[in-house]
Amino acid sequence: MWSFAALWISMSACIPTYMLASSLIGGGMNWWQAVLTIFLGNLIVLVPMILNAHAGTKYGIPFPVYCRASFGTLGANVPAILRALVACGWFGIQAWIGGDAIYKILGVFFPAMLGGVALPGLGISAAHFACFLFFWAINMWVIYRGIDTIRFLLNIKAPLLIALGLLLLYWAWSKAGGFGPMLSQPSAFDAGQPKAGQFWGYFFPALTGMIGFWATLSLNIPDFSRYAKSQRDQVIGQALGLPATMALYSFIGVAVTSATTIIFKETLWNPVDVLTRFNSPAVLVTAMVSLCIATLATNIAANVVSPANDFAHLAPRKISFRVGGYITGVIGVLMMPWKLVADPTGYIFTWLIAYSALLGPIGGILIADYFVWRKCTLNVAALYRADGEYRFTGGFSFVALLALLVGALPSLPGFLLNIKALSAESIPVSLAHLYNYAWFIGFAVAFVFYLAGRRLFPEIQASSIKEEEKEAK
Repeated sequence: MWSFAALWISMSACIPTYMLASSLIGGGMNWWQAVLTIFLGNLIVLVPMILNAHAGTKYGIPFPVYCRASFGTLGANVPAILRALVACGWFGIQAWIGGDAIYKILGVFFPAMLGGVALPGLGISAAHFACFLFFWAINMWVIYRGIDTIRFLLNIKAPLLIALGLLLLYWAWSKAGGFGPMLSQPSAFDAGQPKAGQFWGYFFPALTGMIGFWATLSLNIPDFSRYAKSQRDQVIGQALGLPATMALYSFIGVAVTSATTIIFKETLWNPVDVLTRFNSPAVLVTAMVSLCIATLATNIAANVVSPANDFAHLAPRKISFRVGGYITGVIGVLMMPWKLVADPTGYIFTWLIAYSALLGPIGGILIADYFVWRKCTLNVAALYRADGEYRFTGGFSFVALLALLVGALPSLPGFLLNIKALSAESIPVSLAHLYNYAWFIGFAVAFVFYLAGRRLFPEIQASSIKEEEKEAK
């Protein structure tokens, strides 16, 4: 139980959590609205997290194998790769955060390296890109070293980042004149404020984004829960470790970001930007080392373990865990993560909500299949056989694949509008707004469609194929 709680405490205390909270402040929320939104989002995502963990704990199977029961022995590669690609994006974001910390803090000592001409097609300077690649290379080295190095980093990471966060909180408290002025900043949605009356229009997509933050782990949690000793351990451990830690660390982000508005007369939602305002070399070096170690540990644990398994699932004889990790790293660079976190709006409304539109339907299908259709009963041996009962039609469950497509479609118009591939006049407003509820709608639609499809269109299974072969002979 305590191992699961420690896992979530370690993974939740990270720079993206800080940025998640402070980005809500930048969007107009006051401190308690932001913290409550994050806590509520994590309370909601905890439910599918615990439910999907059940199969891993009961049968000792990882996520790609768990998917075979609903998607088929070959069809399981579809949700596995979708989840892996999202992890590649997160890997890139964390690697960018680490590289950005190195770049900005070194820039305090060597101002000449800051700025510079942006490289064509990249939009960042050569020095900035070099720092990113340097930190990315450290990640690749840890993957090469293996799981023991990851365990060592996780053991020292959480205390480092929590201590750094508390020090930042103390600094903000002293510089802003206590918590009173800092947390009394009004919400931009209050009467007489710039965004008066627009709270609910911002809250629901923000809540969806908060759910999307850990929507990846809510699917592949069997990769971790397969090692749990009991259901009680994984349930209580995750409940203790996830929502409270996210709320606490996000409060640090909210409080410090609010303080920057008072201290610097501008909102700094990236803690690295805050740290560069310090002049002490000792503080800057300590902060840089702490941020790099903490970001490295979270990145490897949350964004390499699972996609490495997912890529290995494609061709187990050719792709090892290590090679799967290298593939994750390369794709993470190609996705240009600096553009994903360029501003708070893009971070929440483009990145977090967009991929929740894909992961929500997958979660709905897995839970519908395991808890409703199969009553928590799986044939483990058949999961590892190409001709077993989970073969469906040529290794693919077309009911599951169609449910995934149907679950994601309602959010597509809003996504295209958000990335400006469609104009606002080309689609109805009501249809565009569905994107704000992408995870909820995708989960519910896929859940219902999958169960209806299973009842109405039973697929060909291996058992019936064998009977036909016997009859033919």
